Amino acid sequence: MSDTLPLSGFRIGVTAARKVEEQIALLQRRGAEVEWAPALSVAPNHVDEASLRAATEQVLAQPVDMLLATTGIGMRTWFDRAEQWGLLPDLLDRLRSAEILARGPKSVGALRRRGLRELWAPASESFDDVLQHLRGRDLGGLRIVVQEHGQSLSMAAHALRRQGAEVLTVTVYRVEAAEDPQPMFKLVDLIADRALDAVTFTAAPAVAAVMQAATSTGRRDEVVAAFQADVVASCVGPVTAAAFEGWGVPTIYPDRSRLAAMVKQLEHELPARRAGLTIELAGGHQLLLRGDGSLDTVLLDGVEVRLSPTPGAVLQALVANPGVVVSRQAMLPMLPSGTAGSEHAVEMAVARLRSALGTATVQTVVKRGYRLAVAGS
Repeated sequence: MSDTLPLSGFRIGVTAARKVEEQIALLQRRGAEVEWAPALSVAPNHVDEASLRAATEQVLAQPVDMLLATTGIGMRTWFDRAEQWGLLPDLLDRLRSAEILARGPKSVGALRRRGLRELWAPASESFDDVLQHLRGRDLGGLRIVVQEHGQSLSMAAHALRRQGAEVLTVTVYRVEAAEDPQPMFKLVDLIADRALDAVTFTAAPAVAAVMQAATSTGRRDEVVAAFQADVVASCVGPVTAAAFEGWGVPTIYPDRSRLAAMVKQLEHELPARRAGLTIELAGGHQLLLRGDGSLDTVLLDGVEVRLSPTPGAVLQALVANPGVVVSRQAMLPMLPSGTAGSEHAVEMAVARLRSALGTATVQTVVKRGYRLAVAGS
């Protein structure tokens, strides 16, 4: 490959099991060396016909007040199975009178294909934002149907029940792990040894699979540390990125949740990180980060600013996606060991970062977290 290609000299791990040929080709055409380790099974998502039919009959038993649709493939599969059982007309009648909240455009498309219309969908395509939309509402007495994606949404169901709702989860399919774990174990070693520049993720269950493999091999902490410092966790969208929050891993993802957009972002992100990254801040200020990824020293408007590890860890989380809100809970695991494990510790670290870079550099987003005040935000 020519050295002029944007990803020449970069080694990228790919965890996808489907459409993987397309992703690998996109990366290799840009000069990248690719390490492929499928995190999930290439077989179709497993559908438990008996359980799905029983759940469908439960939905039909009483009126439905609200439907939370989370995935396009899940809604399509549910409707297709209901059609095979002769239950589709009754199911659509039940759902037609319900308030429908859809997580993103794919679930919206599946609903509209069957003549159903969503009342609301978040621009973020995040299920957490669907739940946030419902927080504070009186859900007492409402019967809510939650269409699960490949992983359990039992915690979300419990949260809705605490608001007074009767919740029925419909498990359409489950995502199975890869049949051969050896490539994943190799990928974990490459991440922990910081032998990769980035790893791509196109589904939240793939994140869980990588972290499970890292735990099984005893390298979980090393993997987390590598993602926090040297290896870029590149996600196709905010839903996949959200799976990393509990691990304190900063992620990048494109504005549009599309494979080509994710690769295009890496095309700019990795060379910028190697060369040094310049961020245009609000108010005409400029922040320059070193090419080696170290944040102990940065340049603000050409003036060197030294940061201790705690505010440096906060800046690390914020610069991973400049202008994007990062929650206190997501920042907490990124703080240096020995830091008090509470959100107050995050607040103190943010205060120290503001003291070093200026109070307007970090914005507080009420009830959500913090973001870097970039130009145009």
